[in-house]
Amino acid sequence: MSATVLPPPPLQSERPLLKKILEQTDASLSPVLEITRDNIAVVWISPLSIRLTLQMLKEDSQNCLMLFDLTAIDERDRIHREGQPASSFTVVYHLMSLQSAADEVRIKVALPDHSPSLPSISDIWPNANWYEREIWDLFGIHFDQHPFLRRILTPPTWTDHPLRKDHHARATEKPPYSLTEDQEKYEQDALCFDPSLWGMKRHSDHSDFMFLNLGPNHPSVHGVFRIVLQLEGERIVDAVPDIGFHHRGAEKMGERQSWHTYIPYTDRVDYLGGVMNNFPYVMAVETLAGISVPPRAQMIRVMLAELFRIASHLVFYGTMAQDVGQLSPVFYMFTDREKIFRIIEAICGFRMHPAWFRIGGVAMDLPVGWEGLIRSFLDYLPKRLDEYDALVMRNPIFRARTQGIGAYTKAEAVEWGVTGPGLRACGLEWDYRKHAPYACYDQLEFDIPTGQNGDCYDRIVVHIEEIRQSLRIIRQCVDHMPSGPVKAEHSLTTPPPKARTMHDIETLIHHFLNVSWGPVIPPGEARACVEATKGLNSYSLISDGGTTSYRTRIRTPSFAHLQMIPLLSRGIMIADLIAVVGSIDFVMADVDR
Repeated sequence: MSATVLPPPPLQSERPLLKKILEQTDASLSPVLEITRDNIAVVWISPLSIRLTLQMLKEDSQNCLMLFDLTAIDERDRIHREGQPASSFTVVYHLMSLQSAADEVRIKVALPDHSPSLPSISDIWPNANWYEREIWDLFGIHFDQHPFLRRILTPPTWTDHPLRKDHHARATEKPPYSLTEDQEKYEQDALCFDPSLWGMKRHSDHSDFMFLNLGPNHPSVHGVFRIVLQLEGERIVDAVPDIGFHHRGAEKMGERQSWHTYIPYTDRVDYLGGVMNNFPYVMAVETLAGISVPPRAQMIRVMLAELFRIASHLVFYGTMAQDVGQLSPVFYMFTDREKIFRIIEAICGFRMHPAWFRIGGVAMDLPVGWEGLIRSFLDYLPKRLDEYDALVMRNPIFRARTQGIGAYTKAEAVEWGVTGPGLRACGLEWDYRKHAPYACYDQLEFDIPTGQNGDCYDRIVVHIEEIRQSLRIIRQCVDHMPSGPVKAEHSLTTPPPKARTMHDIETLIHHFLNVSWGPVIPPGEARACVEATKGLNSYSLISDGGTTSYRTRIRTPSFAHLQMIPLLSRGIMIADLIAVVGSIDFVMADVDR
């Protein structure tokens, strides 16, 4: 691997994860340190040492090192790669220490254009299984010794690999679609279920197994999600999740839209999270551009994000009760959610998908009367939550259906990349807003709710207490909202303040170009992460010095969480699986993107 060995970025040589990697990597293979805009340690190592390095890191971590993300980059059209090793495809392993959220590292491996491959690490970190399948599906990079390397987000009959730069981004780039009778038969045959292809046996020594498609349907599996069950009676022998029905190519679209016009697409990822999806995206762009967001805009962002956290958790709470047989709570909680949407609509102009955050701040200032709307809701919801405690959480049938069901330990949660309420329900007091504060969270007081047993019931308890803490955060935002601008005074802020366009032609031209073509973001790489409604959500962006992203990587919590279903399902009844699936708190757009 030939490249210029760069000096370590400031402070990176003192980070424990980076020090371990440099100590364990063979010096003859010349590890290369890369400087990125987000100040996360980045080290390039040889494909020959990647598996051994990761294995040693895992063994030294004492179950506190998480494989946070695993993705790839098609480097073949990239221009600005100064200081990086030659590479046609790059595989990126993002590791995070739960002992310190600031101790993160990205390990990069350069691969050739022809037959790129790496050894699988799914036996080291089990959550690598789906990530490696995703890379194979979207980039065509093979992982040797992977137990089940097949397409995961696209249909089994798909040709080529969509995130390669030579794959079309729009249907209009291809001839009109047609389906002959032979093609239709081919597609139908590909849908036939063969248990052996899913790693399942038809028989045991004493019985024949039954196979059941659970989903896609709504409710129970929450939409376009399928679980193939291997059953002995009503007891589950094995369960294999099947995703990809909802895949819309959000990352591919991020490479064709301008930096500004991509913001509405982010709303549709976790479609219950609203502006919470804008948050990490605009923060990553701001890091690339060097934009400092004004304090008022920061606090407005936090206030709206917490309102959407409550709205999402209310949906989870109500549908979870519905999944195990209670019909009334979901109607009451959707009524409460409607009150939140009225506030969101009054401030943003839209309800579920306001796309209201902007590069450099927010779309506009708060309207007249916003404070009264929010204070009224802050006084209203706590009493309703008390009623729901009696209606749902103290209901003996609900307790019987959720306590002791679908439990996992802290070590298992870290192994599988679980974040958010699902991680805290195991007793681990870890929240990104506290451990790596962003926006103005370091100025606000709130507690981190935790559970003890890591079961369905504790996951619900954590969600409910998080609603109360979000109310507490919002009240502080209302009480201490600073004055000042809501958008940065920076040339790459998009769009510039519209009022100024009426005073000089230069600003009017700037406004027009930023909206129509988009700002030109300097070359570089940055990643931003937030504690979203369902766990950690991050955007990793690469700019090649143009008006669009060269690579947009969306790391969503739901994708990692659904991998645990086989572990949680084996040996339980079908009815218990419904409770397990509901307690995970996911939406399929967050999984498939």
